[in-house]
Amino acid sequence: MLIGRFKILDETVGSLITGLQALPSICWLPLAILWFGLSEAAIQFVVIIGAILAITISTDDGIKNIPPILIRAAKTMGTKGLDLYFRVMLPAALPSIVTGMKLGWSFAWRSLMAGELLFVSLGLGHLLTIGRELADMNLVVAVMLVIVVIGVVVDRLIFARLEDIVTERWGLKAQQI
Repeated sequence: MLIGRFKILDETVGSLITGLQALPSICWLPLAILWFGLSEAAIQFVVIIGAILAITISTDDGIKNIPPILIRAAKTMGTKGLDLYFRVMLPAALPSIVTGMKLGWSFAWRSLMAGELLFVSLGLGHLLTIGRELADMNLVVAVMLVIVVIGVVVDRLIFARLEDIVTERWGLKAQQI
């Protein structure tokens, strides 16, 4: 939120975050292995990095796109300090934050699969590796379908519901004709 609010942070930290977002998450794995060793912590680090950058960029965008009149009106009514952030800016940016969470989850999911492909751990990525090594096309396609189904289920059960709640609460839901 601070990156979207303060120009100096936007020009320094914001630019760094944008640059890091362009780096594929799996590129963090060698560094994570050096830091954490061959462990689950290395994959968790890659997953978190994959998610946090997308969430940060969407939150920044949400803060930057708050109508200035909304902030001026809140200040005119005496809102300041942390109250301005938590009672005005955070709710106004919430649709963008939810979108960032959705994107962050998809980046994290991809990072997890890539990490499991490269690092031996029991999971869907490991099953893909086994399918490749055994030249078992049926296993590879089946695992890919499971990954897609999990992605769709998580989107529908969590993010679609959260988006509906936010868009309805903020009056952004399109009226059906």
